[in-house]
Amino acid sequence: MSSRSTEPIYVVYDGACPFCAHYVRLLRLREAAGELYLVDARAPETSAGVVNQLSAAGYDINLGMALVRGNRIAHGDECIHELALMSTTSSAFNRVNAWIFRSPARAKVLYPVLRVGRNVALRVLGISKIQSGEHR
Repeated sequence: MSSRSTEPIYVVYDGACPFCAHYVRLLRLREAAGELYLVDARAPETSAGVVNQLSAAGYDINLGMALVRGNRIAHGDECIHELALMSTTSSAFNRVNAWIFRSPARAKVLYPVLRVGRNVALRVLGISKIQSGEHR
């Protein structure tokens, strides 16, 4: 019997943020995670449904990445924690990421720092935040 998830998993991130985009490219998730889609929240042609689902549930993608599996949503520090639990140890990046973020307490403390880094990077690059209604 396989432990592979039967529901698709969507990881929603800000593709214009160099840190977010680099993070999802480096992250290697276990095959057991199942069908996984990396969704750039700024690409309405591919992200509208899941971004609207997040918005309807009261989540702001500007405040954190999201992991969506069916009706279950992990946002911000919870998302990064769940991704760490699903990641492999195939690279130095993944080993460090897993060690840091497998602890819910460390994820809760460190995630706001990552969000500040995202906001500073966007400001320096002259990129506006994602508008919640742009996918409707």
